[in-house]
Amino acid sequence: MRSLHAEGETRPQTEESGEYAVTPERVVVSFGPDHAPLEQRQVALAIEEAQKLVPKPTIVVFAAFQFDPEASKDIDETNWPGVTLLKAQMNVDLLTEDLKKKRASNESFWLIGQPDVTVHGSNSAAIEKEYRISVHGFDYFNIETGDIESGGSDKIAMWMLDTDYDGRSLFPRQVFLLTDRGAEDLKRLERDLKAEIEADLIKAYVGARSLPFKAGEHRRAAVKIIDDRGIESLKIVELE
Repeated sequence: MRSLHAEGETRPQTEESGEYAVTPERVVVSFGPDHAPLEQRQVALAIEEAQKLVPKPTIVVFAAFQFDPEASKDIDETNWPGVTLLKAQMNVDLLTEDLKKKRASNESFWLIGQPDVTVHGSNSAAIEKEYRISVHGFDYFNIETGDIESGGSDKIAMWMLDTDYDGRSLFPRQVFLLTDRGAEDLKRLERDLKAEIEADLIKAYVGARSLPFKAGEHRRAAVKIIDDRGIESLKIVELE
């Protein structure tokens, strides 16, 4: 196998009894490159290889330090009945031999779901429709409890909005922090940039709701979040 690099099995617990399944489920893994994002072509090739396997895998895991936006979209949106596709972001500590994790409780891999977002549209017929997007949070897998938990917007360090996503590359037109850094951090930013910072303008880009924007040529928007651990996730939404 060229695009699938590892395989294993899992015995999930049944919801009714909590007992482990008798028949194991096959899991295959495709690893991304060390110093570049996992790309769309690798996703397509890995899925093609997995479809030829007998028995068919139940889970396909794509593990990478970074995900190309189109690759991320394909993993999230691929509909393969009976098979689950997952993204696992790898901790960059794995690239450094003496920083590799030694205990199972340490997080070398993270599973994170798509951002939970809402699109708000203006109802005025007198002007061209404007939109705003709100970010509410995301789901992630807690390795300590083994449960899927919901993280609120307070767990997001920053998020980016491409208001006219072309389906090929992400171009952030609005970038937001989720917490106000305060006067001290603004002074530090002024010093580092050697420029005067407009505090009121900075505040406009703090929060979980975007500034108003009009739909572009492609009538799609892309939201990319980065949580407080540095984990990224992408959501693409249609603009009516």
